[in-house]
Amino acid sequence: MKDVFVSGDVKSHDFQVSEDHLALFETGLVHSVCSTFVLAREIEWSSRLFVLEMCQENEEGVGTMLQIDHKSPAFVGDAVMIQAKVESLLRNELICSIEVKVGDRLIATGKTGQKIMSKERINQIFTSLD
Repeated sequence: MKDVFVSGDVKSHDFQVSEDHLALFETGLVHSVCSTFVLAREIEWSSRLFVLEMCQENEEGVGTMLQIDHKSPAFVGDAVMIQAKVESLLRNELICSIEVKVGDRLIATGKTGQKIMSKERINQIFTSLD
């Protein structure tokens, strides 16, 4: 694992809410706002931006935690900005605090966790669970 980040370092990721990001289930449309599922995926990506730079060729990141606290909706057409900030890096686990905004409006806060492990070790873990 490359030691390239410290507490307080920030990565940002932007996306625009589209129709396929809405809260939609088999029973139909729930709300015409960005779904929790899509927000979770985009939040995960924002913290993965650190992992991509931290991993050696034989390593990969594995998600360990995702927390989202909604504060306000994001509507179709809204430009959403996600900021991931390194909160801690203990041994091989990266913890990021998350802030999601549309302009100055706070959409969500949260936290992510990812462990950096060798691909071989990940495969061993997965294989042992079959």
